Amino acid sequence: MRWKLGWPSWLYWLVLCVVRVELLRAIISDIHGNLEALQAVLADIRSQGINEIYCLGDIIGYGPNPRECIDIVSEHAQVTILGNHDQAALFDPEGFNAGAERAIFWTRNNLESAGGTEAERRWEFLGELPRMKREEPFLFVHGSARNPLNEYVFPEDVYNQRKMERIFGLVDKYCFQGHTHIPGMFTEDYNFFSPDELNYQVELGEAKTLINVGSVGQPRDGDNRSCYVVLNDKTVSWRRVAYDFEATIAKIYAYQDLDNFLGDRLRDGR
Repeated sequence: MRWKLGWPSWLYWLVLCVVRVELLRAIISDIHGNLEALQAVLADIRSQGINEIYCLGDIIGYGPNPRECIDIVSEHAQVTILGNHDQAALFDPEGFNAGAERAIFWTRNNLESAGGTEAERRWEFLGELPRMKREEPFLFVHGSARNPLNEYVFPEDVYNQRKMERIFGLVDKYCFQGHTHIPGMFTEDYNFFSPDELNYQVELGEAKTLINVGSVGQPRDGDNRSCYVVLNDKTVSWRRVAYDFEATIAKIYAYQDLDNFLGDRLRDGR
């Protein structure tokens, strides 16, 4: 076998290994201040030797540990996208229900009460987050390609052909998104497949595809385990990770401005 550029065999294989590692990344989203879930997911990511993490936003909101989650994401994620709850903490919550709004105001107070340079650093980190990231052939957003911050793309939207046409029209090839907390794959012929239906793995082909990576901190697909995606070249794998949600629930119960419902829903994955 002839080696390219006259390299020795060991160097050629070393280069191949390095390239493969660089293509292996974890894509997380919707942490929502859930420290226990984030720590469990990070441990799972490390166990697979993954060295790149992309976060699709909503680091905070709902959950009891916004400071810690911001610190972890800012330290470990190579790419982070702005989520609607992140923006709401920076400015004002618009279109939020009463419980979500109270949680945002509590989150803002929690971040501000830290004071000093630590508080400034966290606000600066959130304030500098982009609304999307393009790395051809991939697009990374929080909501959708049409409205990166706020638009939900639910599984039932496959029956709204006009909406799906417009979203797919803005996607060059593959789009990774979160926001709904419901993992799965949308195809260009307007079908949705849950991770279960795909045996938790799919190979991206020539057709345009939308991938929802699910939620780390507040799953809503009936499974209370955290969910995230591993992208290896063009192979997408959904990962489910159990965590101590009772510990998170106890923290939520302890704060009057965080509705008990925000804890209760973690048990049911709703």
